[in-house]
Amino acid sequence: MPDLTNSSRTVETGDHTVLGATWTGEGTNFAIFSAHAERVELCLFDEKSGEEVERITLPEYTNEIWHGFLPGVGPGTLYGYRVHGPYDPENGHRFNPNKLLLDPYARALHGEVEWSPAHFGYILNDEEKDLSFNADDSAKGTPKGIVVDPNAYDWKGDEKPRIPWAKTIFYETHLRGFTKRHPAVAENLRGTFDGMADKAIVDYIKSLGVTSVELLPIHAFPDDEHLMSKGLTNFWGYNTMAFFAPEQRYLGPGGLNGFRDMVRTFHDAGIEVILDVVYNHTAEGNELGPTLSFKGIDNFSYYRTMPEEPRYYINDTGTGNTVNTSHPRVLQMVLDSLRYWATDMHVDGFRFDLGTILGREPHGFDQRGGFFDAVGQDPVLSKVKLVGEPWDIGPGGYQVGGFPPGWAEWNDKYRDTVRDYWKGTEGVMQDLAARVTGSGDVYDIRGRRPWAGVNFITAHDGFTLNDTVSYNEKHNEANGEDNKDGHSDNRSFNYGAEGLTDDEGIIAVRERQKRNFLATLLLSHGTPMILAGDEFGRSQGGNNNGYCQDSDISWVDWEGIGDSGNALMAFTRRLIEIRQSQPILRRESFRDGMAVNWFNPGGGEQTPEHWEDAGVKSIALRLSRDDLTGEGEWNDVIVAFNAFDGPVPFKLPEREGHVWKAVIDTNAPDGEGFETPGGEEAVEVAARSLVVFVAYSA
Repeated sequence: MPDLTNSSRTVETGDHTVLGATWTGEGTNFAIFSAHAERVELCLFDEKSGEEVERITLPEYTNEIWHGFLPGVGPGTLYGYRVHGPYDPENGHRFNPNKLLLDPYARALHGEVEWSPAHFGYILNDEEKDLSFNADDSAKGTPKGIVVDPNAYDWKGDEKPRIPWAKTIFYETHLRGFTKRHPAVAENLRGTFDGMADKAIVDYIKSLGVTSVELLPIHAFPDDEHLMSKGLTNFWGYNTMAFFAPEQRYLGPGGLNGFRDMVRTFHDAGIEVILDVVYNHTAEGNELGPTLSFKGIDNFSYYRTMPEEPRYYINDTGTGNTVNTSHPRVLQMVLDSLRYWATDMHVDGFRFDLGTILGREPHGFDQRGGFFDAVGQDPVLSKVKLVGEPWDIGPGGYQVGGFPPGWAEWNDKYRDTVRDYWKGTEGVMQDLAARVTGSGDVYDIRGRRPWAGVNFITAHDGFTLNDTVSYNEKHNEANGEDNKDGHSDNRSFNYGAEGLTDDEGIIAVRERQKRNFLATLLLSHGTPMILAGDEFGRSQGGNNNGYCQDSDISWVDWEGIGDSGNALMAFTRRLIEIRQSQPILRRESFRDGMAVNWFNPGGGEQTPEHWEDAGVKSIALRLSRDDLTGEGEWNDVIVAFNAFDGPVPFKLPEREGHVWKAVIDTNAPDGEGFETPGGEEAVEVAARSLVVFVAYSA
């Protein structure tokens, strides 16, 4: 091999203030952070063969940034880094110039990870394990960064929809799983950003009435070696290796611009695009994991290591490592990445996987930590939607309600309580009352609003809605882990048969329970999130952990929806339309003057004794607002809940000059209401059902 470091290329000082590979029109500026490196080599590769053709030592080191400017080097150039420094795992340093490293700021990647022993910084042996230096070169099987032209796309006046929080309805989906089997999407576009932008896809999502599509991770990630050995893949993508680059498997004919086209198409339809992002850990795993980027650039800075044994990582994420956002340059990388997606790529917001990690400082979780303070004051990020998954496995890791003002949070208290209630679990009535009225016990602090709680019944992680009412146990055998993976606390019920059944009685109660769940979700205060496919009863066959299933288990079966699915879809659309048209069902503030009252089926207000009666399964909620006087606006609504397995008569309160009309009844297959008898006669609410009554002038 020729001497790749013997280059006559002119290398100028460059700019240390802009990290990454930045094309200026005359050349490219390269800048990379490493506080503990001794030397950094920029490696250039042939675009056709992929062979390394040149190594250039970055000439300058300023404020812990290595940098240099290469005239004439432009878009399309493939590059990576080799970083020299101490290989001293006992003290947290894992430099190894034999490992080609991805630029943390790379905007696009070329090639996939082709796993080999060369990707690991050590030679595994029985005695020292990760202390034995591995000199094998990893360049051949490591992705390379691509220099991109930041001005190569015309947004054509694209404007973000900026949906008000109080009207937001999230629709969580996986773009590959959503499009892979859609008959209207061209075969070569399925599973790509281009396919997600297809008119049939966008029109369908818009027709539901949801406002914001939340995509599972699209940042670049590798397929884990242990999954590939079993013929599986990292389908969900919660294992990021590059925070600025989209995952290549999602790139269609439009390449990087396919993502922008998708965003612009959704914006044209008035729909926001929210990204599920993973800044809590990387794909490099624990001390025995591969060296792909951060570990070889500056391990001690990028990761949280054990204070007394920096050879090992703090593992608050359960994935082997934890990103060290307490370090200012690492924090800068996360913020720069978020701003890039919000500005250059026009994304409308982010959902943060294991978001508690981002608030961790050496002393523990702190809602006044550096990340939260920086985001709250950032002129770009403070204006986009920010949703935290408020838990991790570290000490004090459960932080529902603990995020600062301006943030929304996934509210698993809502999921668990509503599932328990409709399953018939005793003793949950007081909790149900809090959850459906916006979880004020959690969020009514520091001026936070009801929208801060993202209510959900189901999400990508766990049973679908159909499977929640069809399976008592998880069925994850296809994952190859002896059904030991995935959580077992599903709070589900199969109503007499595990999985598919021909029993019409079981089918009927399952369909009614689906309507109950959707109605509860969309009539509750807070921000609702629907899992894609729940609106027509999508099943994963009882698999509650489809993270590795790029298969029929995870792909939406569009042609198998059927009559019951279409009926449920129509019911969902109607619920969303009602929610969006009636402010009383989506309150913006805990101080809006709304009267919230609970009464028992006998018509009396709930007393402490009633609340404490664990056997009670029926209750009614009355919402009243005198300020709602617009045409068609409801100002007095009753929602009657009956989780009992038999009908329950409800006595409705009298209101002079008005009659109560049932506008929604989940006992009806189409959810339509019914005529009420009026007067003092009680109204029967069917077994396991929900009815909405509205006061109309007599």
